Amino acid sequence: MGPRGQVTVRTGLAIRIHALLERFFPERRLFLRSDTDTRFIRLRSGTQAVAFLGVSLVVSWSIIATAILLMDSIGAGNFRDQARRDQETYQQRLNQLSEERDTRAQEALAAQDRFNSALDRISLMQSQLLQSETRRRELETGIEVIQSTLRKTMKEREAVKTRMATLETALEEGEAAAPGAEAAGDGAVSLLSAELARTARERDRIQQEAQVAMSQADQMAYDMKLMEEKNDQIFRQLEDAMTVSVEPLNKMFKAAGMDPEDMLDTVRRGYSGTGGPMTPISFSTRSEMPTLEEERANRLLNEMDDLNLYRIAAQKAPFSKPLKDPFRYTSGFGRRWGRMHKGTDFAAPMGTPIYSTADGIVIHAGWMSGYGRLVKIQHEFGIETRYAHMSKIRVKKGQRVSRGERIGDMGNSGRSTGTHLHYEVRVGGKAVNPMIYIKAANDVF
Repeated sequence: MGPRGQVTVRTGLAIRIHALLERFFPERRLFLRSDTDTRFIRLRSGTQAVAFLGVSLVVSWSIIATAILLMDSIGAGNFRDQARRDQETYQQRLNQLSEERDTRAQEALAAQDRFNSALDRISLMQSQLLQSETRRRELETGIEVIQSTLRKTMKEREAVKTRMATLETALEEGEAAAPGAEAAGDGAVSLLSAELARTARERDRIQQEAQVAMSQADQMAYDMKLMEEKNDQIFRQLEDAMTVSVEPLNKMFKAAGMDPEDMLDTVRRGYSGTGGPMTPISFSTRSEMPTLEEERANRLLNEMDDLNLYRIAAQKAPFSKPLKDPFRYTSGFGRRWGRMHKGTDFAAPMGTPIYSTADGIVIHAGWMSGYGRLVKIQHEFGIETRYAHMSKIRVKKGQRVSRGERIGDMGNSGRSTGTHLHYEVRVGGKAVNPMIYIKAANDVF
């Protein structure tokens, strides 16, 4: 197609578009009159179409923008409501956890009281057992003395019987003598009769003493039987008490990753090689083999020794919490924001007392870079605890502290985003999760 043909096509298309616009937007004239003149403005179809399109676009944009704003406002309101509901739920959960923690703390105190009561009862029962064993030994000794006396009495009685038989024989022989010897025999008969009467009285006395000795022996045998039954009952109660007391402690140390045998050996070495605060006893001084009761008593004393060593070790390992006032956990052990968090954080008001979780020696008490005011305590078994971000330190380096002793106040010093305690436990210089020790002691303390 040549240039003239293309011009013709474009002209026809323009005519059709103009006719379509004329149909919807006919040409209009706007007259503007004044006092002296009249003018008009002619609005072509294309101009009207452009104006209509522009107005339509503005109205559409206004509607869409208004709808978007309304939707954003509704969405923002829903988001705020949801955030508020989530915050309320979180706060309720925190309150529940706080109540559960307080309940666990009360249960732990009650368990500690029961444990102390059990120890007191065990000590009392141990004293009763030793007294009973001493009484039993005394009864055995008394029975031996009575048996010896009884044997001696029986021999004396046999001797008296023999003597009486001899006297009776002599008397009969005296009565059968010749009549000429009557005068001499009367004196002998009188003498024999008197001796026979005296011997009879001695026999009766010895028989009475023998009966009394037999009665005493029977009574002592009965007392010994009652004592043995009482001792057996005390033994059973002590054995049950040992099982109830030692097993939870053994499980606690195992749950904390500590070998109970190594731990007991370490504590036992602190008693100058004497084997601990209690040692087995021996009731025999005649180089005899121990009786079953003695072996049972020594076995119980060994278990009591272990129980006491467990108690001492529990004081030397960080099984308690560093706070006694209400608190909440804010950050646990592990990776946080790409970095290793080597302890557990406890949040509470500024100045909340902080306590040592075990017996030990303060090896640092002062400022340390990101830790702020820091206290480090060295404990037995290669364990070290750290208490960071304090507002005030109440101990000095080299000071020996006991479990539950106040060492500082909670604060916000160092690299900290709020008031809290950063608590660490290190074994052999390596940080471990403090909750291992705290959870291990929940069922004991």
